[in-house]
Amino acid sequence: MTAVTEAQPAGAPAKAGPGRRRGLRLLAVLGGVFLMLVLLRVLTGEDAITSGGTFGAALALGVPIGMAALGGLWSERAGVVNIGLEGMMIFGTWGGAYGAFTTGNPWVGLVTGVLMGALGGLLHALATVTFGVDHIVSGVALNILAPGVARYLSTIFFEGKGVSANQSPRLPEFPVLGIPGVKEPLQDLEGRHWFLVSDLAGLVRGFTTDLSALTLLAVALLVGTYFVLWRTAFGLRIRSVGENPYAAESLGVKVMSMKYVAVLVSGALAGFGGVFLAMVASSQYQEGQTGGRGYIGLAAMIFGNWRPGGLAAGTGLFGYTDALQQRGAGGAIHALLLVLAIGLFAYAAWLLWQGRRPTTPAEAAASPRRRLYQVLASVIVGALLLVWYLTTDEIPKELVTYSPHITTLLVLSLASQRLRMPAADGVRYRRGEGH
Repeated sequence: MTAVTEAQPAGAPAKAGPGRRRGLRLLAVLGGVFLMLVLLRVLTGEDAITSGGTFGAALALGVPIGMAALGGLWSERAGVVNIGLEGMMIFGTWGGAYGAFTTGNPWVGLVTGVLMGALGGLLHALATVTFGVDHIVSGVALNILAPGVARYLSTIFFEGKGVSANQSPRLPEFPVLGIPGVKEPLQDLEGRHWFLVSDLAGLVRGFTTDLSALTLLAVALLVGTYFVLWRTAFGLRIRSVGENPYAAESLGVKVMSMKYVAVLVSGALAGFGGVFLAMVASSQYQEGQTGGRGYIGLAAMIFGNWRPGGLAAGTGLFGYTDALQQRGAGGAIHALLLVLAIGLFAYAAWLLWQGRRPTTPAEAAASPRRRLYQVLASVIVGALLLVWYLTTDEIPKELVTYSPHITTLLVLSLASQRLRMPAADGVRYRRGEGH
């Protein structure tokens, strides 16, 4: 049988591939969200919504979550579920503090914290890949083990040095970088509160000035992960192991080795996030410092559909709401109720449009009744949020504190309708069983 392919005329522009279309779609969504924030700032007068300080804080607060999410991406793309990210981050916080404190060099602290996180990844890989332990059980055990180990080591190395066992002495800091000569002009432009222009100035100022060296390194790791996993033969092997390890094995891929490498990288990235918490966010190790960020990183990875671009968007969402909460911008968080309401109405409209014009077989086969329930739920929740916004002037302080978690869970619940995890994620693998 001869395959027939459609010839493309000479000189015709090349069609955009799926990856490029997905990237353009993500950029369009991010642009739309930013424009909505600009309009919200104008309507409410809450300048903190698009200020450079808020964007800078969002970037800093998002780094540890993003590194945990990136670690989860590496592991789960190789078929190993990793809910032990929280424990690996704890190892990273203590390792970073120990290395920096004993040598006085922050970069030694970074290396030590990354190695401690990788050690946590090694334990998880030994349990799941070599001994076939259930991935969830291994991850939970690691999350229970890490705080105890960190407390024990803190008692040995930190207690009696002017601090208690649950924290370290003050640690050396990483250099702060930025584009020279742009901070003051952008700050002046931002203070004029011109529509869109001042907002863009705030965005640029937040992302280009007063940045820790670790923040820039984290961005480079995000870009590097995309390049390695989606643009190299090595990354293709990693992803093939997560989709069908036995088919990969039949093609000569060393499945066990790929899984080990991916989980070790996962632990190292989570350890990096822990180092950031201990040495950039607070300048000292403290017990309980991670505050569940490993779990939130896992949620951000799922929200991003196991891809770097979506992962970054989910991380930015949490970081932004957390930045508003930490900067005391209660009025801005109250204004976000209006954004959420509009977003839910737009989601309901998109579901209705999708039901009338399905573009994929999966969308065509989707249950009309289930889609109707989704539309009704979105409209009802959106209407309740709109009423809440119109009838109140502020949000209770208790809800403001947990607004990042609530926002993340809400968006995650909506995004779960179109998620696709790696086919063999969490599947127990044994060499040769597929033949």
